[in-house]
Amino acid sequence: RLHIKGGKIVNDDMILDGDVYIEDGIIRQVGKDLTIPGGTKTIEAKGKLVIPGGIDVSTHFQLPLPSGIRSADDFYTGTRAAVAGGTTMIVDCVLDTTCSPLEAFEKWKSWADEKVCCDYGLQLAVTSFDPKTKEELETLVKEKGVNTFRAYLSMDSLMLSDVDFVHLLEVSKHLGALTTVHAENGLVIAENQKRIQALGITGPEGVLYSQPEEAEAEATLRAIVLANQVSTPLLVSPVMSKGAADVIVKKRNDGCVVFGEPTAASLGTDGSHYFNKCWAHAAAHVTSPPLSADPSTAGRLMDLLGWCPDTVLRCMQSPNSIAICHSMFLQYVLLVIPITSSQGTSHVVYNLGLFTMTGKMDACRFVAVTSTNAAKLFNMYPKKGRIQVGSDADVVIWDPKELVSISKKSHNSVSDFNIFEGLEVRGGPCCVVSHGHVVLEEGQLKVSEGSGRFVSLPPFSPHTFSCLFERERVFNGGVTPGKEGQTPYRAQNSPHTPYSPLTPSQQQFHTRGPTRSGGRNLQDSSFSLSGAQIDDSEGQRSGIRVHNPPGGRSSGIW
Repeated sequence: RLHIKGGKIVNDDMILDGDVYIEDGIIRQVGKDLTIPGGTKTIEAKGKLVIPGGIDVSTHFQLPLPSGIRSADDFYTGTRAAVAGGTTMIVDCVLDTTCSPLEAFEKWKSWADEKVCCDYGLQLAVTSFDPKTKEELETLVKEKGVNTFRAYLSMDSLMLSDVDFVHLLEVSKHLGALTTVHAENGLVIAENQKRIQALGITGPEGVLYSQPEEAEAEATLRAIVLANQVSTPLLVSPVMSKGAADVIVKKRNDGCVVFGEPTAASLGTDGSHYFNKCWAHAAAHVTSPPLSADPSTAGRLMDLLGWCPDTVLRCMQSPNSIAICHSMFLQYVLLVIPITSSQGTSHVVYNLGLFTMTGKMDACRFVAVTSTNAAKLFNMYPKKGRIQVGSDADVVIWDPKELVSISKKSHNSVSDFNIFEGLEVRGGPCCVVSHGHVVLEEGQLKVSEGSGRFVSLPPFSPHTFSCLFERERVFNGGVTPGKEGQTPYRAQNSPHTPYSPLTPSQQQFHTRGPTRSGGRNLQDSSFSLSGAQIDDSEGQRSGIRVHNPPGGRSSGIW
């Protein structure tokens, strides 16, 4: 039992002062003057924000890399760092080209169950497509709790052709899964890599030359167009350039159901680091797509994060050591993202959105981009991403006044580099509650391996599919997709006799037109100043004999 007292409770759509009572891993009461049982632990939150735990939907823990090495963080150290930064739910990417999708899923789940410190889900990267793949994807959705697939439009060993990508989109639509796409033009990048290698450029700066922003923007547009033709939702992840961001905004305005996922790295730094004289420093900033060399990109992406609906934040968590980076560059393999852990992600976004760039984001929007939007897209809402009665007790007490210096010495990842090294930020978690258990308090982490649980993600999230189904229902004449045998509703003729429309001779005496049913508008007058009146055609009435004298009778009873 846990009582969080006196905080400012923040959801994506409201802020209120009150208390939160937690029991058995579930939020039981929210508000003021709560009835709290005896023996309940109380945490004072006066002057602090009480927000839902963060959700990171794009992690790559324990990821096998070329030459048999793995990413620096496994599921224990990675989720431990995530919890320390206020993240209480992750969705890790299953990426294995050596086995079938089902085998890869079971392998990842066995790794994670033994080590995770917080709740987790899994998404599957589809690197090839055939009839067997289609059957296994259906099994993953219907029996294994997977509701999202990831496609790559670049990198030879992972890239799907446009034909296979369309097939994946069609299967995702049928199964109710969200398709996530890594959007870059793989053919352009491959040719550029050959060209710059021939010039002798093999250092970190090569990513800027081989992976131009227009390659990301073109692939983003192509992916959105294909998804719109299939009529299925799409999440572009990551979004690293202004060109890709502008494409997403334009297509959303055109009615496409597409969402963007900027990264903490693209918001907090830029591609100028690729030219740093220290090779290790430059290599540690390599991402795919690369960080933009345009210093105004971070501000543009923060604008997108601050106002574009349903935008989510990606940590881009696949931290690696400098030795791993060196091994990758010896082979010139730009396959993964040797980037920092998620521990500082919320710090950076809170600082940039609410302080350094004042006005681009409020507390509600901060909750939306770090938690609620992801919960909605992946159909976890409102169990995750909200503080309300019945939701999971994943809660963060955020101190908006805390001063934090981000450093590799203080982060909980095993990575030996942090791209935000030395950044002074304001605001951070002082207490983290995961599934009802206090896992961070007064700077002390209290986590244990395997304490997290697998969260099954149901298909057909209403926040992503409902508008598409409604659009197709209207297009198909009233039949909702998937509900065959139903005839569309058509209005029947009314049993009542309709109004007779006004005749032309009558209409000339009316300044207001008839109603849609053909009747006279009661706000109109039939009197005309022209001398002719509406009843002229009826002739003179016969005289009426009046028995009373002019002025009326005077003998009546008054």
